[in-house]
Amino acid sequence: MRFRIGFGFDVHQLKDGLDFWLGGIKVPHTKGALGHSDADVLIHSICDSLLGAANLDDIGKHFPDTDPKYKGVDSKHLLKEVMTLIREKGYELGNLDSTICLQKPKIGSYIPQMQKALSDCMEVDLDLVSIKATTTETLGFVGRKEGVSAYATVLINSK
Repeated sequence: MRFRIGFGFDVHQLKDGLDFWLGGIKVPHTKGALGHSDADVLIHSICDSLLGAANLDDIGKHFPDTDPKYKGVDSKHLLKEVMTLIREKGYELGNLDSTICLQKPKIGSYIPQMQKALSDCMEVDLDLVSIKATTTETLGFVGRKEGVSAYATVLINSK
């Protein structure tokens, strides 16, 4: 069995009046992430980590923000496509470990819903999906509540 590791990172600006999609769920907040799709920063970082682990380029190559068909798209659809791509290449998810960096709102209580949404989307056991949250102690664009970022690391293995 072959193992491969992938890492992903994404960041989006927060703006008043937009829906805030995070980890496949809508989180109540006065601001939402700005982007071409639904701007789900966690899912985007997961997609990049999976694509990188399988040496399949990055999310921008597969789902360019210049393509109108991805305007406002639910990022869970992108993640499903990425899972299809890695499975076609002979891999399966070993596990996912991720961290969301966000000053406000506090999202700890939403993490179980996110884990369920992502495990269902990827068709994997819930125990394989780890999500953590942190602030930046008021430092930087996250600390100023101007944006949100997410990091994801995956282990994939050959079937």
